[in-house]
Amino acid sequence: MPHFKLTVSALALVAVSATAAAARDQVRVVGSSTVFPYAQAVAEDFANVTGKPSPVIESTGTGGGFKLFCEGVGEDKADITGASRAIKKSEFELCAKNGVTDITEVLIGYDGLSLAVSRASTFDWALTEKQIYQALAAETDVGGAWVANPYKKWSEIDPSLPDVAILAYGPPPTSGTRDAFVELVMHDGCKQLDFYKALPADKQAAFLTDSCSRMRQDGPFVEAGENDNLIVQRIEADTNAVGIFGYSFLYENADKLAGIPVDGVAPSPETIADFSYGVARPLFIYIKNAHRGVIPGLVEFVDEFVSDAAMGDGGYLQERGLTVLAPEKLAEVQAAATAAAPLAAPAK
Repeated sequence: MPHFKLTVSALALVAVSATAAAARDQVRVVGSSTVFPYAQAVAEDFANVTGKPSPVIESTGTGGGFKLFCEGVGEDKADITGASRAIKKSEFELCAKNGVTDITEVLIGYDGLSLAVSRASTFDWALTEKQIYQALAAETDVGGAWVANPYKKWSEIDPSLPDVAILAYGPPPTSGTRDAFVELVMHDGCKQLDFYKALPADKQAAFLTDSCSRMRQDGPFVEAGENDNLIVQRIEADTNAVGIFGYSFLYENADKLAGIPVDGVAPSPETIADFSYGVARPLFIYIKNAHRGVIPGLVEFVDEFVSDAAMGDGGYLQERGLTVLAPEKLAEVQAAATAAAPLAAPAK
C-alpha cells in the first residue's frame, strides 16, 4: 500500500477546506488592547450592515495575539490579530513553523501612546521623557552612579513636580503598548542621562537594551493587564495616579481623564498625525490568508475594516480616536488588503 506524507501546513489546509460548509460562522480576531476598540467598532458595523454574526474580538495583547495567530491554520485558529507594533522576525518564523505562511499586513493608522491622569487631579501635569524614565525605570543614574531606582515621590526627581508618591498603571510585557513605551519613552529618556552620555559610543546601544528597558518592580509601576479600561478605572479612583495606554482610551474618556504633555506637546489627533507628539506609533492588523474564502464573512470583514467609511478621513474609526492615513497611503493599504498581498519576512 503506498504511503503519502503531508506537511502540517497541508494537513491544516485540507482540514479547513473539508469543513468549509460547517466552519464556524464568526470571524475570530485576537491581539492588541489598543487595536481592540477599533476592531470592535468594525465588528459592530459589519454585523449591522451585512446581517452576519458579529466577529469575536479578544484583547490578548500584541505578543499574546501573535502567539495565538501563529498556532496554525484551521477552523480552531484565529483569523486576524491586531498589533500595536510590527511583527517580529521571531514571530514570523513561529508562524512559518506552524504552517501560517501566507499573511497580509495592514497598517490601519496611527496612535499616540498616552499618559493621563484624572481630571480631578489638582496638579497641572507636564512631564519630560527623562522624568518619566527616572520615575519608572528599574535602574537609573543618581549622582553619576548606576543604581536601583531610589525615587519614591515625583518631587524627588524635580521639585516642580507634585509631592506625591509615584504610581503609574501600565501594560504588561506581552503588550505592544509596553514595547512601544520602552522604545519611544524609556530609551529616549535614558539617552538624556549623564551616565548614558558618558558611555563609549560603541557601548550605548547594548546598554539601552540591557539596562534601560526594565520597568520598576518595587511598587511605583503597576502592571494592569491587557484591559486598558481597568487602568482608566484605577486612575479615576486615585487622582495622583498616572495611566499609560493608547490614545483611543484617552479620547473615549476625555470627560474623566486629562492627557499629560510629554516634552511640551499634548497628545491629540493633530500632534499624532504630524508626529510632533513624540510618542506616536503605527497600528496594524495581520490577516491569515489561508482562511479567506473558508471562514464565512472573513473577506467581507476585511473589506469593511479597510473601507473609507471605517479608516478614511471622517470615518467611524477616526471618530473613536484613530489618527487616519493620508489618502494616498490609505489607497495603497486598501489595495494590498483586498488583494491579500503576502508579507515578506521582517529583518528583525
